[in-house]
Amino acid sequence: MGVKVRKHKGIWYVFIDHLGRRKAKKVGSREAAEKVRREIEARLALGDLGFMNKETQRPPTFAEYADTWLKYHADRHLKPSTAHFYREFLGIYVRPSFGQCRLDEIPREAVKSWVAQLAARGLARNTLRLAVSALRVVLNAAIEDGFISANPARRLGRLVKAEKPENEASALAPEEVDTFLQAVKAHYPNQYPFFLTALRAGLREGELLALRWGDIQFGQENDSNRYILVQRNYDRRSHKFLTPKSKKPRRVDLSRELRQVLLELRDQRLLEAFSRGQTSIADELVFPSEVGTVLNMSNVVLRYFLPALERAGLRRVRFHDLRHTFGSLLINEGAPLTYVRDQMGHSSIKVTVDTYGHLIPSADIAYMDRLDRRPASPQQSATQPQPTAPDLVEISPQAVGKIGVSDGIRTRDVQIHSLALYQAELRSPSGNTS
Repeated sequence: MGVKVRKHKGIWYVFIDHLGRRKAKKVGSREAAEKVRREIEARLALGDLGFMNKETQRPPTFAEYADTWLKYHADRHLKPSTAHFYREFLGIYVRPSFGQCRLDEIPREAVKSWVAQLAARGLARNTLRLAVSALRVVLNAAIEDGFISANPARRLGRLVKAEKPENEASALAPEEVDTFLQAVKAHYPNQYPFFLTALRAGLREGELLALRWGDIQFGQENDSNRYILVQRNYDRRSHKFLTPKSKKPRRVDLSRELRQVLLELRDQRLLEAFSRGQTSIADELVFPSEVGTVLNMSNVVLRYFLPALERAGLRRVRFHDLRHTFGSLLINEGAPLTYVRDQMGHSSIKVTVDTYGHLIPSADIAYMDRLDRRPASPQQSATQPQPTAPDLVEISPQAVGKIGVSDGIRTRDVQIHSLALYQAELRSPSGNTS
């Protein structure tokens, strides 16, 4: 009884034995088989037995299957923000075109035509890419469930083009950062630690909101043991504290200036806590709302961030661009890309290069001029000149006769033999020296 994963003749199968009914399903890999097993167990627990008769049923429509996938996979195994993304993009872009089509009735040409229609609407390239991704991931699941054999939405990268330019990462220049922080300190002093942390630590919005005092290692001012341990993220859609985007904690080094500002804020919060009879604030949020709850970022942006930009005389940027500013400033200061990757919590250095490549100061002719300042060294010839007769080492005719063993040759180097024989000939009485 139950659902088991087994390997037979190099192929992974999911075996189902439920209420006397048995079924075997071939799946590509062990990871995929385990995933299918979990989903089937969830369906059995809810009394959904329709999948037991799939051999005699036609594949469901895309809308029907997408609803099932969202219910049994996305909502159970993905982060709420990711599940929300799939639900939103499927509803807005995919269902209107393919919702009533059966899974095996979605040809590749229809998908290409759909992509072209979306591009003609003037969607940004990233929006177009995400819409295709939403379609592709559901069809990949349909392959695992045996409804279709190939995914018509695979490898459409060349078609995902749009006239509307992408929103590139925008960063403030160092002098703009100083101007912005001065405006914040002058007009919104209580928000200064929050914005300084965003600029000096590069935390994501949800990571800032979820930061607790126990996550900060202050250390000493002049040692390197001062950092922020980023280990949670606040998801404003589900109102839950989740793991960071990379699904693992990371250490973000604490600059001296940020350390001092946060120390002063901590001491202030400790005094307030002691007055209430508390002995610790380790579990309290570093940046709570006025009533102690999680900050509402919409309010922060509208009440403080955008007005501060305006007072500083700066162009309007997104709050997320403060994170991009952190990354670009590190790069401009000469930080290795591996260090930038680790500080920002990117999954790979490719993400770092793709996001901040246009900010790296690569087009600098000074690099070429530095090559001219290198000391010149004499060029080595590929072919060394052969030694002339006066440079030959003196070798007696008797020594020449002793070169070799039973076959007459001790060394196989033809040049040594020829030189030795040549000098022997010069020294012999019958030799012609003219």
